[in-house]
Amino acid sequence: MKLYYAPGACSLAVHIVLRELNTDFSLATVDLATHRAGEQDFFSLSDHGRVPLLVLEDGARLTEGPAICQYLVDRFGRADLLPAAGSLERFRVNEWQNFIATELHKNFAPFFKPGYPDASRILMRETLSTALSWVATQLEQRDFLTGDTFTIADAYLFTVTGWVDFAAITLPARLQAYRQALMQRDSVDHALKAEGLL
Repeated sequence: MKLYYAPGACSLAVHIVLRELNTDFSLATVDLATHRAGEQDFFSLSDHGRVPLLVLEDGARLTEGPAICQYLVDRFGRADLLPAAGSLERFRVNEWQNFIATELHKNFAPFFKPGYPDASRILMRETLSTALSWVATQLEQRDFLTGDTFTIADAYLFTVTGWVDFAAITLPARLQAYRQALMQRDSVDHALKAEGLL
């Protein structure tokens, strides 16, 4: 398998999950400004030109981080990272995946793309701060988003909370502690180092 990624982008969540699986994979860096992956035009691999892109052994391609992560943990039988299909516990992880994607991830867009008016950035900063404060309250009595076990949703939340400096947002103390704890996991540490983020 080969993961096409951009350092620190949402592809980091997939990278962390791959490290959790202890499986063989390779990495290819994508320059999102030029849409180049080395000498290759990234649009020749991904129609929409966004990371992550996972190319499987047979050449099949998967995009969208939450879908890739679900595929990976189901393929490798890691119910600790995503509980069994049909279970309420699985839907709890999916709830978080959807919340992170729609309420956090997409609201960071104004801080990464030029051309957004200042008013949009102000509104999104307020929206994100409110949402992150709520997430912090959900973590007050547990170590991970759905309880005592690290899941793919935690890999995603770790990734997007790493963007707060771009938005000039201060993370609530509980989320700061959560990030520090996750950085002690081998999967997170190794992914960050491999992407040049430590």
